[in-house]
Amino acid sequence: MTSDEKLVVSATPQDQSQVEDSDRHSLAEKPIGNDHVDGDVEKAEQAVQPPEPPYSVYTHREKAWMIALVSFTALISPLSGQIYLPVLPLLAQNYNVSTSLINLTVTTYLILQGIAPSFIGNLSDVYGRRPAFMICCVLYLAANIGLALQNSFAALLALRCLQSCGSAATVTAGSGVVADMVTRAERGKYLGYAAMGVTLGPVLGPVIGGLIGQYLGWRWIFWFLVILSGTMFVVLFTFLPETGRNVVGNGSIPSPWWNMSLLAYIKQRRRSKGTEEADLETVKLPRKRPNPFASLKVLGEMEGCIILLCSSLMYGGYHLLLTTLSSELSSRFGFSPAIIGLCYLPIGFGSLSYRYTGGNLIDWNFRRHAKAVGVTIDNNRQQDMDKLPIEKIRLQVSLPFVYSTCVFVIGYGWTMERKTSLAAIEILLFFCGICFSASLNGLNTLIIDTHANMPATAMAANNLCRCLVGAGAAAISTPLINRVGMGWAGIIVSGVWIALSPLLWLIMAKGPGWRRADKEKREAAQMK
Repeated sequence: MTSDEKLVVSATPQDQSQVEDSDRHSLAEKPIGNDHVDGDVEKAEQAVQPPEPPYSVYTHREKAWMIALVSFTALISPLSGQIYLPVLPLLAQNYNVSTSLINLTVTTYLILQGIAPSFIGNLSDVYGRRPAFMICCVLYLAANIGLALQNSFAALLALRCLQSCGSAATVTAGSGVVADMVTRAERGKYLGYAAMGVTLGPVLGPVIGGLIGQYLGWRWIFWFLVILSGTMFVVLFTFLPETGRNVVGNGSIPSPWWNMSLLAYIKQRRRSKGTEEADLETVKLPRKRPNPFASLKVLGEMEGCIILLCSSLMYGGYHLLLTTLSSELSSRFGFSPAIIGLCYLPIGFGSLSYRYTGGNLIDWNFRRHAKAVGVTIDNNRQQDMDKLPIEKIRLQVSLPFVYSTCVFVIGYGWTMERKTSLAAIEILLFFCGICFSASLNGLNTLIIDTHANMPATAMAANNLCRCLVGAGAAAISTPLINRVGMGWAGIIVSGVWIALSPLLWLIMAKGPGWRRADKEKREAAQMK
């Protein structure tokens, strides 16, 4: 059989007659060389190659719904910390303990909030997101019931630790859900959705806690959290599907029955077998077992360590502003707890506005750089990070917002110090919320981009550093302001951020090289 006959055989039966006719004409006009035949064979082979499976089978609306759901779940972590603050004097009086002892419940909450995600986050990278969410919900619900019923300071301290463990890991698991479904080209926008709960929690917490504590008593704060966590558990159990790529790939592979949402289980029972094709090649091979210390490995990387250092100190300064805002408004303006809570709203609205400012800018900058290097953008196909300067893409947007945040923080500090205008304070807080969210979420997006195989573990490392620094910032905030004043405190916080910014410029220059070196080390270790 000649090479031309082989080519005819490889064609489909309905096209063979057409191929034979065209072959006769071409043979009559000129001889066919081997190069021509090889080119036809290559084209025929390319024609039968299956297309690359989509990165996620979910539509934009389904992604937005699921990310909004996990964002609502992540709300409980900061909400539980902030809702508790307005009733601290009542608790100290109820248990007949000093203010220092009652503040210990805040410190231990923040410490456990940093440690717990290292265990749950890595578990979610291995076994899936739903088991992590279910474990968190059960722990959180049990802790809130105990807090509402307890009658001793020791029980309060212990149950606050359990409450922290149950709530903290929802943030890291939520970031993992985003990484499971969203490519790097859209991560800026969708991580903005995921961050809404984290940014709203510190804003809504003081409002809700102040109102409930003033009119219903401090125990009803925990009963409110019981109702919230019970509702959250029912919604997650019923609607949230498994998204972990170790389990379901791009979402086309059914998860085990015990790991399905109630809605997915009902649909699976009604669906006939074999109606949908599963993209098995999209499944990532998991580790053999969870490693609670895997998040510490991120700190051992040069690039990862610098990102976490800058991110945690940014969060520490932000937390210093939030924790002192209530006391500053009370002492300088004499506001009631309910009015103080309402004064937190502008910074919350500013944080929500990030999705339309910083989030869109991050995604636009990604498309701009991809076009420059010739990478085609398909929002449902993951992009090869080796071809893109991902550090430059993210930090070119984040760095200007870092410097803008410094300006607004200094303005807020001196406006509060001089008591010039409440309206000016609220406007500055609004812009602080926008710029801080844009700068911090850019760093969060970068840490996920550079650890795509373990996004929840990377966010657990981020959460560990952030909460520990936040605990330290909360501890020094009042003594610092009492010593130097609110204006100079704003200058000190901004000065720390500006002093750290050259490290981010260093990442833009050296980050790709460090990342390649780490990748080569991992590949060499796997070959041994």
